[in-house]
Amino acid sequence: MKRITIAALAFVLAVASALPVIAKGEKEPKAAVLKIGATPVPHAEMLAELVDDLASRGIKLEIIEFTDYVTPNTALISGDIDANFFQHIPYLQSNDEWTTRLVSAFGVHIEPFGLYSDKYDSIDALPSGATIAIPNDPSNGGRALLLLQDNGLITLKPDAGLEATELDIVSNPKNIKFRAIEAAQLPRSLQDVDAACINGNYALDAGLSPVDDSIVIEDADSPYVNIVVVRKGMETDPRILALRDALTSAEIRDFISGKWQDGSVVAIF
Repeated sequence: MKRITIAALAFVLAVASALPVIAKGEKEPKAAVLKIGATPVPHAEMLAELVDDLASRGIKLEIIEFTDYVTPNTALISGDIDANFFQHIPYLQSNDEWTTRLVSAFGVHIEPFGLYSDKYDSIDALPSGATIAIPNDPSNGGRALLLLQDNGLITLKPDAGLEATELDIVSNPKNIKFRAIEAAQLPRSLQDVDAACINGNYALDAGLSPVDDSIVIEDADSPYVNIVVVRKGMETDPRILALRDALTSAEIRDFISGKWQDGSVVAIF
């Protein structure tokens, strides 16, 4: 019996000696905090899946939700957050200050951009003189016009590019009228217009499926990959590298394909 007790005591002492020693009055090391701004759907939903993973790496993930497209970049520049996850590269490049001070850390997914209507079930059914709402920011407004051109509704100048405007329209057979509205408000505009071009995240947030509910949708060659953005020089911060590993993992790819089985959100990794 004594031998068993002594052996057990020796084992306990051996385990204890292998644990890190914390001096009297010394606190456990604090987790590194990573504050990231995101729009609620699907970005914040994806990030919520990473909380435990990053905690195991010594990083406390704090998700700050934004419902517009301007404030997350303003907050990032001011240092209120460490990164944001809501935009694509054409949007980031639409503002000189953003381009100067911010940079893409890595890409994650695509949210197909679509044209929706509560009144018509096809683009061909849109009447002459119809009003279509489009986002009021340059990159997404251009994205909307390119979508309409790809589906034969209008024709743009050959050199219009990703930030095409109404001034670049050279052919408009149906005399379509355009109403520029803040992107977040576009789902609410559906009852007031004949159709609206809506970003994937705001469509999902409003209960719309880009694949099932849109009357036209972007194809798979879309250049609008959603990215995680940081201040320049932060791309190799250990917290950002850990976020990249977690957010582009097989687990998150499976989460995306499982939650958005209709293709409303498509992983690029």
